[in-house]
Amino acid sequence: MKNRTAKIVRNTKETQIELEINLDGSGNYEIDTGIPFFNHMLELFSRHGIFDLKVKAKGDIDIDYHHTVEDVGIVLGQAVKQAVGDKAGMNRYGFFILPMDETLVRVAIDLSNRPYLVSDLGHPADRHIRDFNLSLCKEFFQAFANEAGANLHVKLEYGEEPHHIAEGAFKCFAKALAMSVALDPRRGSNIPTTKGSI
Repeated sequence: MKNRTAKIVRNTKETQIELEINLDGSGNYEIDTGIPFFNHMLELFSRHGIFDLKVKAKGDIDIDYHHTVEDVGIVLGQAVKQAVGDKAGMNRYGFFILPMDETLVRVAIDLSNRPYLVSDLGHPADRHIRDFNLSLCKEFFQAFANEAGANLHVKLEYGEEPHHIAEGAFKCFAKALAMSVALDPRRGSNIPTTKGSI
């Protein structure tokens, strides 16, 4: 099996990010974004997707968390796109429904190279986990979808507690992505499309 890893370094005036991912890892992680709750979400993503993930991010979090969260989404999307390569042998599609106490979240993903996000996590602008605005989850998923070339649908079926909603979304995203990048031995070296390439 080929080595499905990637390392991306991205530096701007707003953020400096180094990220490494191994799609065929063991769920090990080293995460430091300067935003404790966001660290927690990325740790959940790594563990439940069984991806090895290292993230070191410095951003203008004294101003806002927006740039750091969005830019980590950008870099993660770039890393996943690089790691899957030509997508030979891969499922391409993934989906999951995940319960988190009173919350239920549904995620579906197609690594189609046609980026599109549909996100509905209720009314997140009014919801915070300490100083983390739940609406930042959409910014993360939008950035990931754009850079990974993913058609990504994230839907809150029901739920009230903001922490549960965010945690459910990140865990469900991890499980759906893990399914989409998983290799099916029946495909061999075939790319999962009739077009010849994705």
